[in-house]
Amino acid sequence: MPAADRALLTHLDELRACRRCPRMQGPVVVGQPVRSDLLLIGQAPGPREGQLGRPFAWTAGRQMFKWFSSIGLPEPAFRARVYMAAVCRCFPGKRPSGGDREPAPDEISNCAPWLDHEIELLAPRLVVPVGRLAIAEVLGPRPLTEAIGQRLRAQRAGKSFDVIALPHPSGASTWYKREPGIRLLAQALDLLARHPTWRKLAAQAA
Repeated sequence: MPAADRALLTHLDELRACRRCPRMQGPVVVGQPVRSDLLLIGQAPGPREGQLGRPFAWTAGRQMFKWFSSIGLPEPAFRARVYMAAVCRCFPGKRPSGGDREPAPDEISNCAPWLDHEIELLAPRLVVPVGRLAIAEVLGPRPLTEAIGQRLRAQRAGKSFDVIALPHPSGASTWYKREPGIRLLAQALDLLARHPTWRKLAAQAA
């Protein structure tokens, strides 16, 4: 096994053992140890992802994979070829008022070194942040209208890469179901479909 692959497996073993955030609810959710030029960054797993043992395994994932399937990468091909990370890797729990709790700033900071190390190991050509928190981690805080529908450049952990951001595919979100979200999502998916990294992966899956 190449040293780079061993380093990635070691990273995931250490990540699964992380207990830095006492308010978070385990288990740690990680994707497959895929050495890929494309890095997808979600926000945080929901309650079902921990039970099912993979990111984007429930309703939001079904919507996201519909988007990806429409531009050449169905879910099985995507999971086999793309490294899936997140801003936080454990379920934050529920808010007292209902709904999932948003990760706190200290929890995001605690998890950031894991993402940094993944970027160092993978040196991705293309990063796809999904949702407001993930976009902020990659591009800095900004309105969705200034992040989605564009091909941007960013740097992190000493690496430079293209960024094509997507809205969060949660069923509770209305942003991507009304304008300008409908138009900007379509632009983002078109940019993804035409990006050389995506085209290479889609060709492998064909």
